Amino acid sequence: MRAGCVLQIRVATHGYLLHLLDKAEVPRLPALSPLHSSTMSLPDHRAPGKQLTAYSQMNSPVVNLNVGGQMYSTTLNTLRKYPGSKLAEMFSGQPKLRVDTEGRYFIDRDGTHFKDILEFLRSQTLPTKCIQEIYKEAVFFDIEPLIKQLEDSPKLFGEVVGRQQFLARVPNYRENIEVMIRIARAEAVAARQSGVIVCVLRTEEDSSRYNDAINSLDADRESVVRFGPWKASPTITDLLDCVKMDIEGKGYSVTYQPHGTDKGFRFKTYDFFYKFTFNWW
Repeated sequence: MRAGCVLQIRVATHGYLLHLLDKAEVPRLPALSPLHSSTMSLPDHRAPGKQLTAYSQMNSPVVNLNVGGQMYSTTLNTLRKYPGSKLAEMFSGQPKLRVDTEGRYFIDRDGTHFKDILEFLRSQTLPTKCIQEIYKEAVFFDIEPLIKQLEDSPKLFGEVVGRQQFLARVPNYRENIEVMIRIARAEAVAARQSGVIVCVLRTEEDSSRYNDAINSLDADRESVVRFGPWKASPTITDLLDCVKMDIEGKGYSVTYQPHGTDKGFRFKTYDFFYKFTFNWW
C-alpha cells in the first residue's frame, strides 16, 4: 500500500474517534474556583494543634504560661523546684491546667508578682518590695521555703509576729472591724461623712466601769463597738492605729479622735470612747 493511502486511512480513523468521543456522555468535572485551581485546600486543624502543643509542653524543656494575663516562659525543672508545693503539683504527671487560645497553660491568679515567684525558684532571690502581696502568692502556691524566708523579713516579721499576734489577743477584733464598716455604710446616705463610736477597754478594771460609762454617752448604745480588754503590752493608741490601718486596708478613708460627753461623768469618758470618721467624698 502506498504511503498516501496509509495517511488517508489514519486521518479518517482519527476523525472517526473524535466523532465518537464527541457523541459519548463523558462526565464533566466541576469548575474549580481560582483558589482551587492554584492551591490545594487542607482541613483547618489549627485549634486542635494548639491544644496538642500545650500538652506537649510537658515533654519540652520550656513551658509557656499565662498567669492572669501576664505571659511568662520558664522550665519544668523551675516549676518543680519544690516537689511538695502546689506549683510543682500543677506540672507533675498529666497536665491539670487549662490552656489559652495560644496553647499556654493558664493560671487564674494576679500575674503581677509571679515574676518574683519565678525569680526565687530560679536563684533564691528574695523580693524587697510588695512583700505582703508576694507572701500571699507564695502561700497560694505553697512554696514553703519562700514563705518562711518572707516571714523572717523585717516587715512581715513585725506584721505576723508582732501586730497579728497582738490582735489575736483582742476579743472579736476582726468581727468588730466588719461591724464598724456596716454601721458607717448605713449612715452614709446623702452624707459626706459618717461616724462610728468605739469603746476601748484596756484592762479588766476598765471593763468593770463599762456599764456606767456607756450610760453617760449621748449615742445609741447599740451602735457603739466595743474593743478589749486584752493581755498584751500594746496601748490603746496602738489598738486604735491597728483599727485605722485595717479599715484603710479595705479601701476606706478614715480618721479617729477622742469622743467626750457633756454629762460631767466622774470618769474621763474620752479614755474609753473614740469616734472614727469615714470620709466618703
